[in-house]
Amino acid sequence: MKEREKIVVTGLVVLMLITWLGFPFHESPRFAGSSWGGVFGVTGALLMLVPLAYMIIKRVKRLKKAVTKYASMRTLLAWHIYAGVTGPILVVIHSGHKYESPLGVALMAMMLLVVVSGFMGRYLMKQISTEIREKNAQLGELVKIYDHTKKELADRPQETLTIRAFAGFFSRLAAGFFLPEKSSPQSNDTAASSPREMVRLAEAIADVEYAIATHEEFKMWFGKWLKFHIVISFILYGLLALHVYFAIYFGLRWFMSS
Repeated sequence: MKEREKIVVTGLVVLMLITWLGFPFHESPRFAGSSWGGVFGVTGALLMLVPLAYMIIKRVKRLKKAVTKYASMRTLLAWHIYAGVTGPILVVIHSGHKYESPLGVALMAMMLLVVVSGFMGRYLMKQISTEIREKNAQLGELVKIYDHTKKELADRPQETLTIRAFAGFFSRLAAGFFLPEKSSPQSNDTAASSPREMVRLAEAIADVEYAIATHEEFKMWFGKWLKFHIVISFILYGLLALHVYFAIYFGLRWFMSS
């Protein structure tokens, strides 16, 4: 996400959580059935259908080709994000903080889970991908320095043997105390070529490689998290459909009997 978009969406998610957490302090049992309550509920439900439309467009090639003539996928994704957060805020307001029926409680809990999981997946996945690119660039620079140093070592067999003595994990920790900070007089007097810096360089490469592997692992798990987000989204739509059905069914019965 762009920085401004990230700030706005984060603010909306925080607003949704604050609105939801208002139930211990506020309850309006009749608001959901009032005119304004209906406006908030219907508007929120329609906005919550926008992410469903985005998922369908993204996966149906013909539909995607037709729709992208008028709006890019990036624009549709922005609609998906904003509608997917704004809709639940309106639905929470529509509820009047009255959570009594099992269906209403399940719908509210699933809605919050979908929004939070989608936000985390979107933000963290982007952050992890960015960090992987940065770490790979950093690794490339370290490898260049390492290759240059390796060529220099060919002319310095004595220092090579000295460095090999600190190849183990615990011995590397003590390298700063025993290895000389400067190279031997006959070698090039550069900081990168000193025995101590050579060990530090090897440790830096190992650390960056470990960080990349860790980020790749997180990225794989977030790929599974995205599938989980899609599954619970469809569960949410099922609960929403039931809620709308019962609202119309019992609402029409009450209207006809009055």
